[in-house]
Amino acid sequence: MIFVTVGTHEQPFNRLVKAVDMLKLNGKITESVFIQTGYSTYVPQACEYKDFISMKQIDKYMQQASIVITHGGPSSFVMALQYNKVPIVVPRLSKYNEHVNDHQLTFCNELIERNFPIKVVENIDSLTDVIGSINLNDSNKKINLNNDRFVQQFKVVVSRILK
Repeated sequence: MIFVTVGTHEQPFNRLVKAVDMLKLNGKITESVFIQTGYSTYVPQACEYKDFISMKQIDKYMQQASIVITHGGPSSFVMALQYNKVPIVVPRLSKYNEHVNDHQLTFCNELIERNFPIKVVENIDSLTDVIGSINLNDSNKKINLNNDRFVQQFKVVVSRILK
């Protein structure tokens, strides 16, 4: 199953929703697809969808998905990484009126330079190729997000404050 999330930003993200739906309609995606469409106005014809879902549902879809496609909001793609998925990230772009500026693209490009394990798609026409490039065996690799180190350092700071 492929899970797509566009987040909760109030501008539509029709470019991504339509692209995934067209890939499903044209048979280029054969798996089932669920799209969290947010404020998008394009209505998917071939994919299951809902505008907004609970965090519990997002968690369920993230765990079940073989592929996660997300907007460029960090909480969405970091959640995918926590489940050892290599997320396909399609940043919202201002030229399509998907966001007020291109900070998602800037941020994602910075992460790529730092070897963060995400696949960034700026040109939606390359989405098919990027989906095909996802190695499902990568899901078995542990992605280190430094969470454990942060928690340990935070505990030290808290214990010093409480003394």
